[in-house]
Amino acid sequence: MYEGLKPLLDIQELDIKMIRLMRVKKQRKSELKQIESLRVELREQLSLKEEEIGELGKHIDVLEEKFQELKEKYKKFESQQGSVKKVEEFNALTKEMTNTEREKAAIETQTSNILDKKNAEEEILEKIKESLSASEKSSKELEKEILSSIGKINKEGQQLKNERDSVIGKADGEILQIYERLLRNKKDRVIVPIENRTCSGCHIALTIQHENLVRKGEAVVFCEHCSRIHYWQESEAVEGTTVATRRRRRRTVKT
Repeated sequence: MYEGLKPLLDIQELDIKMIRLMRVKKQRKSELKQIESLRVELREQLSLKEEEIGELGKHIDVLEEKFQELKEKYKKFESQQGSVKKVEEFNALTKEMTNTEREKAAIETQTSNILDKKNAEEEILEKIKESLSASEKSSKELEKEILSSIGKINKEGQQLKNERDSVIGKADGEILQIYERLLRNKKDRVIVPIENRTCSGCHIALTIQHENLVRKGEAVVFCEHCSRIHYWQESEAVEGTTVATRRRRRRTVKT
């Protein structure tokens, strides 16, 4: 195994843990946004429903005012009818009174319908208020748990960064730059072993010549297909790295 890769394997293990932590953190933040989005949606529904009920109330007020005007108009016609002497005038007033009664009846019906609608909307409004209240109550504990989880992730991430900083000085600067560029692109392991003459990163078969170059460990060898860096995974090749530790643990479990 190329010596320059050994410290990078340790760095890679820390970076992979960091990437996984960041994915969990992103997911948890997304959950927070979903909770807030639900509350915002309910508040918007509440505001729109209150506005709609307010408009219905104004419409009812206008109709009631119109109804009162018609009542006054009817009384006026009734008063005039008692003082007229001509049949034609009496009949004309009777016709006006009849029309006024029809208008009053139509307004009463319209007002009743809008009142029914207003009552129905107020019931919906109460349900929205209940949903919002329940959502705010239940989400508080969930938000608390998510924020606590994010806090732990931040703490663990800082520990990983500290560990990384402590070993990064052992790495070759030029190879480290190549490794970090590959890691930014793939967000996954970029220094991988050859398994059965196959890249364990892209799982595409390799040539014998390529495998021999990796076995010799005289230089950094890149996969011709995915550009990952290859190493030979004999136990002595990775001895002293966290990769070796993980492999020993797997063997112990199997035993």
